[in-house]
Amino acid sequence: MKIGRRRLTQVIAAVLYNCNFTGFASGSIYKGELKNACVPGLNCYSCPGAVGSCPLGSLQQSLVSSKYRVPYYMLGMILLLGALLGRFVCGFLCPFGLLQELLYKIPTKKIKKGKWSRALSYVKYVVLAVFVMVIPLASAVPGFCKYICPQGIIEGAIPLAIADGDVRAMLGKLFSFKLVIAVIIIVAAVFIFRVFCRFICPLGAIYSFFNRVSVARMEVDEAKCTHCKACVRFCKMDIKKVGDAECIQCGECAGVCEACAIARKPLTVKKGEILTKE
Repeated sequence: MKIGRRRLTQVIAAVLYNCNFTGFASGSIYKGELKNACVPGLNCYSCPGAVGSCPLGSLQQSLVSSKYRVPYYMLGMILLLGALLGRFVCGFLCPFGLLQELLYKIPTKKIKKGKWSRALSYVKYVVLAVFVMVIPLASAVPGFCKYICPQGIIEGAIPLAIADGDVRAMLGKLFSFKLVIAVIIIVAAVFIFRVFCRFICPLGAIYSFFNRVSVARMEVDEAKCTHCKACVRFCKMDIKKVGDAECIQCGECAGVCEACAIARKPLTVKKGEILTKE
């Protein structure tokens, strides 16, 4: 089966983010110079294979250690990624997005989007404010990483525990709590498309602020558009229109646009072109 361009990009990104392959065998975390830079997508710092830092983890650590000073370096890096890519990161460069899409392929009855999912899409902004901003500043604790992030369990804690008996011995109630959260998200992802991205992910929330102005973005030619809404109906995300805050710039909508009104800037997507083969 032919792999679409988007799927191939997702796989390559996941491998490049975690190319310290010896770390999985040794149960050790890479701490070299590359860890001073962030990869664009959600990818745990503590993953034995990770060669870069996670933007969310780095932002929280910066806030924890800043003593109320603005962490300009970390904010600048995230702002740069947002201004260049927006939620293109979510659609093409996030390993956890890839995992959710693969889980959604498991054949079973799916739960379709609706008013309920559109309402829940605002929860990720609450998670961003409370767990990424307020808790690190108020309690000097990286709230999202410590209490919620499923990627930390899947990529970090579990591989380290498998490889290192000392790590296994240190696992406690917090690990069990986060493991339950991770399992719930994984199971939900089988039935609900990108459930974590749509309702919980604060990194997606950050990038969403840039989606309409980023260099990489989806645009609709209003002169060609017939306002049939086929793009909105086809999209599995909770978009109200192409290119809004919920759009992950996957480009699949261009394939169903009879008017050829949808294009990716600065690249183009032709009518009938599907970037991810099912």
